[in-house]
Amino acid sequence: MPKPGEILEMILSDSREAGSEGALQARRVMAGYLSSLGFRVEEQRFQFSASTVTVYPLFGAGLGWLMLVQIPLLTVPRAPAWAALAAWGVGVVALGLLLAGVALGWAPVGGQPREAANLVAVRGTGTPRRWIVAHYDTKAQGMSLGALLWAGGYAAIVVLLLTMLAVWRLRAPLDVDLVAGAAILALVACGLASRGGLAGTSPGARDNASGVLAALTAAAHATSDDLGILLTSAQEFGLVGARIFAQERGTSLPGVEVVNLDVLDDVGRLRVCHHNAAGAGLAREIATRLGRAGLEATSLKIPVLAPLESAPMARSGAVAVTITRCDRTTLARLHTRADTLEGLDFQTATAVGQALAGSI
Repeated sequence: MPKPGEILEMILSDSREAGSEGALQARRVMAGYLSSLGFRVEEQRFQFSASTVTVYPLFGAGLGWLMLVQIPLLTVPRAPAWAALAAWGVGVVALGLLLAGVALGWAPVGGQPREAANLVAVRGTGTPRRWIVAHYDTKAQGMSLGALLWAGGYAAIVVLLLTMLAVWRLRAPLDVDLVAGAAILALVACGLASRGGLAGTSPGARDNASGVLAALTAAAHATSDDLGILLTSAQEFGLVGARIFAQERGTSLPGVEVVNLDVLDDVGRLRVCHHNAAGAGLAREIATRLGRAGLEATSLKIPVLAPLESAPMARSGAVAVTITRCDRTTLARLHTRADTLEGLDFQTATAVGQALAGSI
């Protein structure tokens, strides 16, 4: 029987962007391995739109057009004093609704639907008391996740500045040089956002082959039939796989433990993230168990709307947490071609998987 590390080598041989041939081959390899461990494996198929990642370029384009509309309303004395604020408010709300719809797949923008599938593996006849979850798909963009987070913060400052200018216009027309400076800042934000689209492929060693290895390790060392394995797809395109699972199996999730494994680098602080009071208790329990395994972990509360697989599970009533380990150097690799095996030996992923395989 192959070991989890050998399965890892197979799935790292190609990128696993959701809906691609590489993702299909990885799914077959993982399904075969879980079957060899005695799990009953089911494919939960679904369709999704890859256009969700266009939210970044769409935001840039929308911000650019809004800025063009604002320039005369902010500077021309004959323009109504309230016009700039009204146009800005309506424009921002409309753009926000469009971006939310695209991000959630409700308003696909171009491109053909893709097909992907979750792997749902169980042993025994009952409902698992704990699900170990990891997404196996990858994504590469024009900017790393770390850079996108920085760009998002910069864009938020620009939006706040433009809002302040629109409010200021209620008192008097603004100086042309001031508005020109704001337009330049907005142009930079537009340029950064335009780089957020798909660009190339990524082997996804940290995001999220590390989580997959931990999940498979837990499956290999499981001592109870109460443990289920859920390997999701299209996480990188709006948590689609997790949302589909929560939607179809929502009635069985209340009170069930869900442990999501997402980016387990060998550097940085190990965190057990939770969304509510129920998750906080599980997070403390898991942190203690990881400590006994020699891994110091801290508990961290994050919003239930966070882009993690545990979030839709928590909203469905599950006691859900996410285990992750990373630092700034990790974020600089994620969602790029640089997310390779370099500097990674999967010690954390293996230790986490073994720790989670114990009695529930």
